[in-house]
Amino acid sequence: MQATTTTAPAPPPPTKATAAERPRLGERIVAAIHRDPLTAPHAVRNDAVLAVLLAVLATVLALVGDQGRRPDALGWTLLLAAHVPLVWRRRRPLLVLLCVLALVAPYHALDNNHVAPVAATMVPLYTIAATGPPRRTLCLGSLVICGTLLLNALTNPDGFVELLRITGWVVAVLVSGVDVRYYRQYVAAIVERAERAERTREEEARRRVAEERLRIARDLHDLLAHSITLIGVQTSVAAHVLAADPERLDRRTVAKALDDIADTCRTARGELRTTLEVLREHGAGDARGPLPGLDGVPDLVEAARLAGARVEHSGRFGAVPPAVGAAAYRIVQEALTNAVRHAGPEPFVRVDLRTENGALYLSVTDDGAGPDPDGAPGFGLVGMRERARSVGGTLDAGARAGGGFQVTATLPLTTPAPTAATIAEGTRTA
Repeated sequence: MQATTTTAPAPPPPTKATAAERPRLGERIVAAIHRDPLTAPHAVRNDAVLAVLLAVLATVLALVGDQGRRPDALGWTLLLAAHVPLVWRRRRPLLVLLCVLALVAPYHALDNNHVAPVAATMVPLYTIAATGPPRRTLCLGSLVICGTLLLNALTNPDGFVELLRITGWVVAVLVSGVDVRYYRQYVAAIVERAERAERTREEEARRRVAEERLRIARDLHDLLAHSITLIGVQTSVAAHVLAADPERLDRRTVAKALDDIADTCRTARGELRTTLEVLREHGAGDARGPLPGLDGVPDLVEAARLAGARVEHSGRFGAVPPAVGAAAYRIVQEALTNAVRHAGPEPFVRVDLRTENGALYLSVTDDGAGPDPDGAPGFGLVGMRERARSVGGTLDAGARAGGGFQVTATLPLTTPAPTAATIAEGTRTA
């Protein structure tokens, strides 16, 4: 019997998509330039690697340079020790520069190879210029140049060309550091503006969502409360006719009550479908459909009459903005619903609409007792007030001195834009 061996399948090679997700070398370099060196990750580790590389470079330059100026034991010690503080160049750039200069100065004074420690001196200079204020950079640059002049005058009085070269390197490094610093500030400002614009767009989107949710909540409440109230009243009428005298059944009255219920259900279903279509629309500019207006008030009056109320309607108004007309329609609808529900059997209701002094005035008055004060609070009166505020108007509702309940509203014909406070308050209520 032979043993069988199985080998684990080799891992799949990296796909093109995985390779494309990795940033390229140029992108990583640009990201490193844009990033603030004081907040960069792994700063000490990266600076330690940089210090080792610069120490290797300094060693190579000291070995291949002028043989007569090759460092001795003390020179090698000073040269390599000057690279150790570079590990902390981002945390304490000024202190690191002073430590490097304290080690490099005796190195040059001993007339060792002058090129080898240049990189170790320029790195903290660049760090100060790229992270510190320009005034400090200018002062330190001047001190370094003056110290270089003094040291060169003592050790190499005839090396004028070398003095110019060292001064040029110092100025170039400082200018590069300042330029990078301003460039990072410029990029940070662009990013901040983009983030601020994105936050503004998100806040605007949230505001629009809150406004739409509030509108849908109001429409659903007005629609369902009105329709369910009428259906309940009409069902009570049919039930009363059936129970009053079963032997002498008034089939015509029962059929009319059932037809009224069916008409109310069809109307409610159509309006509910229109509202739900708004929720299903994605990306449409405005899927609200036509707003209800004052031309629909007679239908509300007729529906209230079918529910048993005695309604008297008067209207004297001209052209009304669609938003104001829709608000007035919903206020009248809710007021009639409350009258049919709370005012008792066969209440008398008066609906008055008129335009005057640049505003639409409406009132709905009944002779009932109004809402039950001990009952559960609803959203009807709150919704009416929000409707009025949404177009910049006001609404008052309460019991009348002589009995009954009255709702009055003043809606300006010029509708202001909804404020954030109104939207937030309405969202909490809805």
